[in-house]
Amino acid sequence: MSHAHTNLRRVPVQQRSADRLARILDAGAALLDETGYEQLTTRAVADRAGVPIGSLYRFFPNKRALVDALAERNLEAYAERIVARLEAIPETEWRAVIDAVLDEYLAMKRSVPGFALVDFGPPVPPAGPLDEEVNRLVAGRLTDLLGGHLGRGREGAPSDAALLRTVLVCVQAADALLQLAFRADPAGDPDLIAETRLLLQAYLARILV
Repeated sequence: MSHAHTNLRRVPVQQRSADRLARILDAGAALLDETGYEQLTTRAVADRAGVPIGSLYRFFPNKRALVDALAERNLEAYAERIVARLEAIPETEWRAVIDAVLDEYLAMKRSVPGFALVDFGPPVPPAGPLDEEVNRLVAGRLTDLLGGHLGRGREGAPSDAALLRTVLVCVQAADALLQLAFRADPAGDPDLIAETRLLLQAYLARILV
């Protein structure tokens, strides 16, 4: 899966340009962990990436566009991780699929620079309209990736609309619970994470068992 570049002013064509874009995004991610979003500046990102400020502006008009692109890259990386995990999971093992989806998110939350603040969307107040929009985007992507493993195409399986609605509920609930878990503990409160896992499996069992 390749990065869609939907947030870029200019899509890199040559490898040199693509490498420069990657350095800019890597620098932005690292600085988010160090300074937070409000203190992030395009000048600081360009300096950290070792590129002229004009090179950054060829790709992004402002820091919001840069963070949007970083969130998009995170979602692509998350999808790639899930696809890799699904290759080893039989389609009948839906609980293992849910574990994989949750575990890969937790792994990125704990290890990917900038992900703690910007996972799949820019920093926004809790339960804001943009937060809901991002969760719908993630739910749609997960439904496409997991459809076969979550019953699509089988006799008695939920319709595409019902499956998407169910996954959206799971994403929305998990998002709220995991935010709470990582506010309680920088590594994620293990008890709250365990409860989140149980909640997801119990809810999905309504349509998958």
